[in-house]
Amino acid sequence: MAEKLLNKRIWGWMFFDWAQQPYATLGLTFIFGPYFAGVAADWYMAANGQISDAASASAQSLWSMAQGICGMFIALSAPFLGAFAEAGGRKKPWISILAVIASICAASLWMLQPDGTGLFLTLTLFWLGFIAAEAAFNLNNALLPDLIDKKHVGYVGGLASSFGYWGGVLSLFIVLLFFAEGETGRTLIGLEPAFGLDAQTRQGTRFVGPFIGLWFLLFLVPFFVWYKSDDVARADRPSTSEVLSRLKDTVKIAWRSVSCRNFLIGSMFYRDALTAMYSYGGIYARLVLGWEIKLIGIFGIIAAISAAIFAYLGGHADRRFGPKPVIRTCCWTLIIVALVIVTTSRDQVLGISLATGSVIPDATFFLCGALLGGAGGVLYSCSRTLMVRHTDPDRAGESFGLFALTGRATAFLAPMLVWLGTTITGNVQLGLLPVIALFLIGLYFMKYVHPEGDRV
Repeated sequence: MAEKLLNKRIWGWMFFDWAQQPYATLGLTFIFGPYFAGVAADWYMAANGQISDAASASAQSLWSMAQGICGMFIALSAPFLGAFAEAGGRKKPWISILAVIASICAASLWMLQPDGTGLFLTLTLFWLGFIAAEAAFNLNNALLPDLIDKKHVGYVGGLASSFGYWGGVLSLFIVLLFFAEGETGRTLIGLEPAFGLDAQTRQGTRFVGPFIGLWFLLFLVPFFVWYKSDDVARADRPSTSEVLSRLKDTVKIAWRSVSCRNFLIGSMFYRDALTAMYSYGGIYARLVLGWEIKLIGIFGIIAAISAAIFAYLGGHADRRFGPKPVIRTCCWTLIIVALVIVTTSRDQVLGISLATGSVIPDATFFLCGALLGGAGGVLYSCSRTLMVRHTDPDRAGESFGLFALTGRATAFLAPMLVWLGTTITGNVQLGLLPVIALFLIGLYFMKYVHPEGDRV
């Protein structure tokens, strides 16, 4: 069955997941995000005279605010981008332009110096690149309904997610083994950073930016060569008013469907919560547990491998049970993980005090990372396939634009709540509590989603 399903065109489509994944794995979560948090905290102490805890809270608040603004922009732009791409008849040119923008912005992360030079510029460029990468990813998702029949879409979607996570694992291995230096100035295997990069100015860690950009462009080649789209450029390109009218009709159709409406609203909240957990995982480890980049990288490898394995298994579970029960299971798993994380610090786990120097907090966080990666990977994959069950293939670009809109409509909410909670309490741990409420809200709306979507 796999041999019949996985033709070169499908492999080309799946290579987009492989190409784009390091922007999240290396940039958002495990390398640049924690590096930025450490640099920002040090800058707040040096420039503003803040004590350590206050500086850490300020660093997390800065990152949260930027992420929230980014989320709002993605939410507002995604449906329109999908509609205009659909109206033009071709999505690949849009994807290529957005990928180039994301790659250039990623490369600019090199500019963030350990003393905080370039702090706000690189923060801005990172999130601009993230916007472009997410926009391209949404358009790529809109190709899925025409790629394969609905019977196998869950399997192919899960396999694509798994394939992408393996790309994240490989990229993380390369950066940790040959580039990212730890406190000793050497990589995970004791080497000096490759290409003569200066460990003292953290050039090995900063190289993650150009690495992400090059990886993105290089592995998009199979996507453009192997994925042959049925879309053709339309000579009678509709006017802007016609495009917006069509988008309005798509919104009305989605809203009239009880199942689709509740799925879009429910996924809006649980995907927001998941993004927040991904975003703050490495930062939390850096600011609360005091982990250095190399240890966070190992944590990332475990999480990414778990995501790759479980995304593949989740694809099989999706095909057997349908995406809805798998989504609910993942949400409850992530709620438990969030509860453990917010009660874990250097001196306690789940409110139980520990001896100084105990390794239990580290072991607990590694376990949480594996569960976060595994459940998160499956949650994303099954959400994509459940959206396919609510999608008219003739309106795929617009439908997945709405999917992106609802996935980002409250994307400002989790970061802003984390920012607010962290600012009010001055505590990094308590600042993460709002993500649990977002998962619960998402589960409530999922009660009204039909397992077969709009296919019934």
